Amino acid sequence: MGVTKSAVPDRPRWTRAWRVARLAAIGTGTTVAAAAATSGLLLGQARQARRTIPMAEAPPPRCDGVYGAKFPGPALTMVILGDSSAAGYGVHRRRETPGALLATGLSRRLQRPVRLHRFAVVGAISAGLRFQVEAALECHPDVAVILIGGNDVTNRTPPALAVRHLVEGVRALRAAGAEVVVGTCPDLGAIRPIQPPLRWLARRWSRQLAAAQTVAVVSAGGWTVSLGDLLGPRFSAEPGRMFAWDRFHPSAEGYAVAAAALLPTVLSALGAGAERRPSPGRVEGVRSLPKAAQEAARHPGTEVSGTQVRGSESGPAGRWARLRRRGFFGAAAVPQSNPATDSPPVEGRT
Repeated sequence: MGVTKSAVPDRPRWTRAWRVARLAAIGTGTTVAAAAATSGLLLGQARQARRTIPMAEAPPPRCDGVYGAKFPGPALTMVILGDSSAAGYGVHRRRETPGALLATGLSRRLQRPVRLHRFAVVGAISAGLRFQVEAALECHPDVAVILIGGNDVTNRTPPALAVRHLVEGVRALRAAGAEVVVGTCPDLGAIRPIQPPLRWLARRWSRQLAAAQTVAVVSAGGWTVSLGDLLGPRFSAEPGRMFAWDRFHPSAEGYAVAAAALLPTVLSALGAGAERRPSPGRVEGVRSLPKAAQEAARHPGTEVSGTQVRGSESGPAGRWARLRRRGFFGAAAVPQSNPATDSPPVEGRT
């Protein structure tokens, strides 16, 4: 199924998204970055990082199948799209992949089976989402989870182009009736093999893309969760535990933390999220979408969704958006087998 031209936002909206992305690039010394770029230091650091981070050796484990098959009722269909972070590269067991963690969490919370199809591809950039979305639409998904952006940063894809491809996919999925949750671009500045000043630039580029993704996805009717440097502090404290063997991708525990951040938003997108009062000191509430995108880029784990104020979706500064920092639950640890409540995933055709 192709994407029609009507799925592409007009130029002013992309201009606003890019302006927000630039404003979200905080905490970076622009003068320092410019000076380093003119010196060739960055090129040397990039070569060193490529030598330090091993090339992919084997594909991630397949996680397709039915989770919670013993629960009653029809299965909910979930698809997971994106790059290696969505595919679960770096782990060796099916249950450790993000797709399996989310499907297990959903089936337990909803008390119904979840049929999972993974179309994510290691090394994918946003331009490759079109083919994944076309394949996913054949499954008639109820919800789609997309993790994309890291490879766009490392390949220096223009943010406006990367976001354009992403929002085309989101609109196609929404038009087919699927809810869409996007984990925005992670902060590549948290990767240890990348050294300053390249690390500072990687953080700046990552935040630019994450903010632009948020504006576009929420405008298209999707939900976003900022991953940012969500795992950064724990990676720094326990690199051997939170990193996979390549020191670039998360380990099983790292993916579990990311899945725990995504699961509450997936449930809310499906109308099954539990509402609660905002916690003191947390970034929550209603903002204009541009401002919400900036704040989410700075605060990992923040959910952004469209909302209304006094019956209107837009205000003087643009579309309204709601920010939430939800408690992590349901997928906070690698699921272990429990014969009393779980059944192993049943292989399904993709």
